[in-house]
Amino acid sequence: MTKVSGLARTLYIVLALVAGFVALGTMPVALVLVALGLIAGITLPKEKMVLAAATILALPTIGTALAKIPAIGAQLNAVMINLQLGMAGAFAMAMVLILYELAMEGVTGLMGPTPARATAAA
Repeated sequence: MTKVSGLARTLYIVLALVAGFVALGTMPVALVLVALGLIAGITLPKEKMVLAAATILALPTIGTALAKIPAIGAQLNAVMINLQLGMAGAFAMAMVLILYELAMEGVTGLMGPTPARATAAA
């Protein structure tokens, strides 16, 4: 699963770059970026969650600043927005998995301690 999510991460980064500079016609780029991000988020480590959230918040600001560059600024802004979509999908999936783990811990905690297993005498 790590290889699949790593491939999805690479694909959304490449697609974000390409879609920023090339019109891809009727392809729903935003939907594909979010879908790839969701797959990539399956293996997003918990220690990278804060960095991912900060990146999601910073990318639009960076894009706005880069938009001031003549001749290429609009494309760089589009790349930043596309990267934000992919990263937001990854972050959303990682959050869903964390919430699932918390819910499962809560449910198993309601059942009480697990009974000790009897050991077979030899």
